[in-house]
Amino acid sequence: MAGRIKDEDVKAVRDAVPIDAVISEYLQLKSAGGGNLKGLCPFHDEKSPSFQVSPSKGLFYCFGCQEGGDTLDFVMKLDHLSFSEAVERLAAKTGIVLRYDEGGYNPGRQQGEKIRLIEAHKIAAQFFVEQLGSPEAEIGRTFLRERGFDQAAAEHFGVGYAPAGWDHLIRFLRGKGFTDKELLTSGLASEGRRGAIDRFRGRLIWPIRDITGDVIGFGARKLREDDNGPKYLNTPETPLYKKSHVLYGIDLAKKEIAKTGKAVVVEGYTDVMACHLAGVTTAIATCGTAFAEDHIKILRRLLMDNSSSHVVFTFDGDAAGQRAALRAFEDDQKFAARTSIAISPGGMDPCELRLADGDAAVRNLVENSSPLFEFAIHSAVARHNTDTAEGRAAALEEAAPIVAGIKDGSIQHEYAVSLASKLGILDEQFVVRRVSQLARWARDRGQRGGQDPRRDRQQGQGQGQGPGRGQGSGPSGASGQGAGRPQPPRGPRLDLRSPAHRVERELLKLALQHPHLVSPAFDAYGEDEFTAPPYATVRRAIAEAGGTEKADDGYLARVREVAPDDTVRGLVTELAVEATHTRRAPDEVYAGMQLVAVRLQAVERRIGEVRANLTRLGPRAGAEEIGAVQSELWALQQYGQRLREQGTAAL
Repeated sequence: MAGRIKDEDVKAVRDAVPIDAVISEYLQLKSAGGGNLKGLCPFHDEKSPSFQVSPSKGLFYCFGCQEGGDTLDFVMKLDHLSFSEAVERLAAKTGIVLRYDEGGYNPGRQQGEKIRLIEAHKIAAQFFVEQLGSPEAEIGRTFLRERGFDQAAAEHFGVGYAPAGWDHLIRFLRGKGFTDKELLTSGLASEGRRGAIDRFRGRLIWPIRDITGDVIGFGARKLREDDNGPKYLNTPETPLYKKSHVLYGIDLAKKEIAKTGKAVVVEGYTDVMACHLAGVTTAIATCGTAFAEDHIKILRRLLMDNSSSHVVFTFDGDAAGQRAALRAFEDDQKFAARTSIAISPGGMDPCELRLADGDAAVRNLVENSSPLFEFAIHSAVARHNTDTAEGRAAALEEAAPIVAGIKDGSIQHEYAVSLASKLGILDEQFVVRRVSQLARWARDRGQRGGQDPRRDRQQGQGQGQGPGRGQGSGPSGASGQGAGRPQPPRGPRLDLRSPAHRVERELLKLALQHPHLVSPAFDAYGEDEFTAPPYATVRRAIAEAGGTEKADDGYLARVREVAPDDTVRGLVTELAVEATHTRRAPDEVYAGMQLVAVRLQAVERRIGEVRANLTRLGPRAGAEEIGAVQSELWALQQYGQRLREQGTAAL
């Protein structure tokens, strides 16, 4: 059984890796004010960023889907790792040597499965690179030279060579301590008649990396005529490699994509290489599958998916390329970004274009791309005989919905007029009205949650609740959900329009984010001063963690640890990340206002209870009993008056 990683080593990993540095490996983050950062949530689809990161607290929280936690929680949830695997993965990136309670340092057999598979792929990639220099690999080096790639290019992209024998890689990895079971699970080996054999043999090899730069699979190109396998052979589906979730080159392109707001989608490994070497360093490609929804999600998070971002698809000019372009157009509405298409002259791909005409030709191809909807309109019209009235009518009915789907209204009108001209319809206003009608129907269907699948997907997914919504997840909420999606909150929903709940929430945010501003007064507040049950539970967790007076570097972690379940823990994370309502950084004056407001509301509630009690006693009650109640009422009223006049001095 795997030994437990020592607590001090877990803390060392948490402290060594800033949460914003880890999350920035997966998505683009921008300032959200108050020292926080924001981006598009990687756990659900959304059109505007509700995912926030607090570097100073080491926490993240999504106000749309309620996912939250620290650095390790993020890695566990997004990469589907166990706690130990997440610690091991981050430790490997920072060079921290882990110790286990059973003794020893980084015992290989105790590492999680995914960490072992990542390590196997890393070593395999190094093995393939070394083999590219062997005499046998001359055929592979020739292949690269003929396509314009020198040794430096091969090294930059990690291109290697798999020897033609049956078990060269397997024997090498066995010598590194890996078992045949691990190699079969990783996809590096296949099951042969007499046991495990190398999956890739006698082929040129491209390492496929995830967005963080870890090698998770390989693509292998056939080099010899006697190789009866497919032209390209990729890693099969494994615990690491899901082809629908992978974009080749994303590790090299992600920073430039985030910086420029532009991505170029090409069709193959050599096309990515050609584009990058030509200066188009935002190029990426799918790995043996069509560009689809999961690929879109990866790009949207890097682009921050707004109208100023731009995605360019390059396709061959042949029939297959045109079909691929039309499939890409079907996903156009899933982007807020502009989408364009670039088809090179003569149907050449970027690699062939670079060989024929040089680097500048590749750059010009991308720079001179045309809107994808323009290509789709042309393709729709070209399928009909516009010399006849029937053909023009059919072309209009096929092309008009495409024009109606154009996001920019002014451009939509221009293309409606252009469509009338293209079809030879003299009454251009007829075409404009038809397009406007279709656009209006699409909007109406979207608002009603109607039947238009593209509109439904665009508006229905990711419509998470914004800040201050859905926080009714009280102590009775489901716990132990791990990396799964959050369950619907159970228990009463908080009425956040209530001034009492708003001010209670603000005070708790201060107690978690700026404990020094509310200490020691906050620690004297009772749970009953927080009328919302979830907030009362958070107040209890703060007390159990030592209170605000004992807040130190581990304060927030202690509060989260003592929370009774994942629902409360999630609320603590949310409150620790959510911005306060003051425009400037909170100070003692602002904190004092919240302390007074919560206490004053508690006093007023008690005054109401005492008055009700006095009414119930009635005239028949004894003078002593009535006097005691009246005395309490007078004392409360005086205390309330002092709070209003003196503020924090009266606490």
